[in-house]
Amino acid sequence: MTVRVGVAVLGSTGSIGASTLDVLARHSDRFRVVALGARDNVQRLQAQCLTCQPDFAVLTEPGAARQLAAGLAAAGCRTRVLAGGAALDEIAAHPDVDYVMAAIVGAAGLASTLSAARHGKRVLLANKEALVMSGPLLMEAVASGGAALIPIDSEHNAIFQCLPPPGAESRRGVRRILLTASGGPFLRSPPADLERATPEAACAHPKWVMGRKISVDSATLMNKGLELIEACLLFGVPPSQVEIVVHPQSIVHSMVEYLDGSVLAQLGNPDMRVPIAHALGWPERLASGVESLDLIKMGRLDFESPDFARFPCLTLARAAAEAGGTAPAVLNAANEVAVSAFLERRLAFTRIPVVIDQVMNAHRHTAVQTLDDVLAADGWARTCAAAVMAPLAGVCA
Repeated sequence: MTVRVGVAVLGSTGSIGASTLDVLARHSDRFRVVALGARDNVQRLQAQCLTCQPDFAVLTEPGAARQLAAGLAAAGCRTRVLAGGAALDEIAAHPDVDYVMAAIVGAAGLASTLSAARHGKRVLLANKEALVMSGPLLMEAVASGGAALIPIDSEHNAIFQCLPPPGAESRRGVRRILLTASGGPFLRSPPADLERATPEAACAHPKWVMGRKISVDSATLMNKGLELIEACLLFGVPPSQVEIVVHPQSIVHSMVEYLDGSVLAQLGNPDMRVPIAHALGWPERLASGVESLDLIKMGRLDFESPDFARFPCLTLARAAAEAGGTAPAVLNAANEVAVSAFLERRLAFTRIPVVIDQVMNAHRHTAVQTLDDVLAADGWARTCAAAVMAPLAGVCA
């Protein structure tokens, strides 16, 4: 009898989590859902538990965890419910868990991702913020723990597929990485429309169905800026070797150019089940449930340079990548605070990069040696961003 691979899906109630469970259900003979984790979505996590029957379920909000435990008990489900962020770390390290889908959005997913890496799991990295914040710490944890880190972002997964295996001598032949961007919902919007942009408009992505935070990041193109930082860390290249190319159709997910002039690209329909299936099956290929790409029907593929004046977050992110140290963590934290304020209608869309810029200018970048360094920079940036947004705020101390 074949032993099934144990999988923990952290961030299971989000779009990536739901897509992961869809792929896992198609291969129930190969995979077993050991644990599910989320923040506070009791209703959705309860439904997932009743379907998947995992050994463990985690909600980081204690009150929500108690509500989930009561609901599952009433339904006769034997899933054990755990509460708190530390429970996510424990699940990520659990001996029955072989693969960890790291899909918790933002800084909240950092500790559990590090835990999975340190314990030698296959880490399916959908939480780009964990890598952006901790940078070398996460890569060191992967190396020391003997973990496998496979990116889930469609762009980085495409690059992963187009590059030779890690450590191969042929990686010296890479000239540059071409990171594609859809351009988001405001690619062609007049500047006046950006001033009046609403959360609903920013979250209406033309190609991808995503959570609200990442949708806003896609609208500002900060998502692509974070991906630039992530690409440098994942693939060991300097920012000067990563170029962003706007590709509105979202069919070419990224490309790698080699010294001989060859350009390798990965194409596919814009559906996150494609990179998820790749990461689950690697080095094999698994059916994802996504329909075949019809290039004849597509007809054309367009590419253009990004408008850095319209999308200043790209410039801010590249500056953070070049500075290194605590700069990416500060960039990420300031962005999270500003995006949250925009979604709550407390900040105009065009003020998001203004807040980030002011926080970055106020910060003295230092080297990252421990997780405490990362968390301290993250906390400082959040406090500073809140001060910048306050009506009477002037300078961050």
